[in-house]
Amino acid sequence: MQNKTTPTKAGYVAVIGRPNAGKSSLLNWLIGERLALVSHKANATRKRLNIIAMHENTQIIFIDTPGIHEQERLLNQFMLEEAMKAMGDCDLILFLSPASDSIQHYIDFIALNKKNTPHMVLLTKTDTISQTALFDKISEYQAYQDKFIALIPASIKKGFSRDYLLSSIAKEMPEHPFLYDPEILTTEMSKDIYKELIREAIFENTSDEIPYFADVIVDKVEEKESIDNIYATIIVDKKSQKGILIGKDGNTIKRIGSHARIAIEELTQKRLFLKLVVIVKQGWSQDKEMLKKIGYIV
Repeated sequence: MQNKTTPTKAGYVAVIGRPNAGKSSLLNWLIGERLALVSHKANATRKRLNIIAMHENTQIIFIDTPGIHEQERLLNQFMLEEAMKAMGDCDLILFLSPASDSIQHYIDFIALNKKNTPHMVLLTKTDTISQTALFDKISEYQAYQDKFIALIPASIKKGFSRDYLLSSIAKEMPEHPFLYDPEILTTEMSKDIYKELIREAIFENTSDEIPYFADVIVDKVEEKESIDNIYATIIVDKKSQKGILIGKDGNTIKRIGSHARIAIEELTQKRLFLKLVVIVKQGWSQDKEMLKKIGYIV
């Protein structure tokens, strides 16, 4: 509940960085739920996802974004536009940079931040480098200290403080009534979350190439008292990719289904029946109408 004596604050924070900077992992860790797609493969996130964190009298709406990368296919153009829109529409930007990265990624980000939206730098994955290397990296960033509000080294694996990060962000949020019910964790529809968890299962159970040429449409969700039924279609670009996704004797699609089912059951706390079919739509990632049907408006 909102405190009636202390003014409430609410605002949007765009989480920006290159592919695989740790954006989705950070957000899932902050709220203690697996809502954002996480994969060790780059460019897993394809569209914006609002994830809501409450901290004392502040509601922080984090916007998970696709990694900033070069435009290639029409789908990639959509992904870059999603990141740029989030940067333009937020109150604060949280720029994530793995501690081992070149500072050039940050310099490129400054050029992209056309509105000069206030931002913090979060140096992620600090457990992967030595203390000396970390100090050297922080020194590099000090040359740009007039650009950022704060520079925060962080490692989820080393037990970084959620409270410290949320407190730092909350200080920058404007006074405003809560924008959403404090009890909810995301503004996304259940179907969109299920889609992302199925995509995550594809990323984790197939070769490097396949996930980038695959996407998911959740065709139907039936919510019953003791079990939910989800029917979904996986779209691929080539017949050979369909064969790989299904696998010998259907073993790969069974693994994907099992992985996704467990993740969704953990989220919903209900038993799940999941039916997956695979179809071929050649050139879908370059087809505006097909992209629109999947949920990407280019």
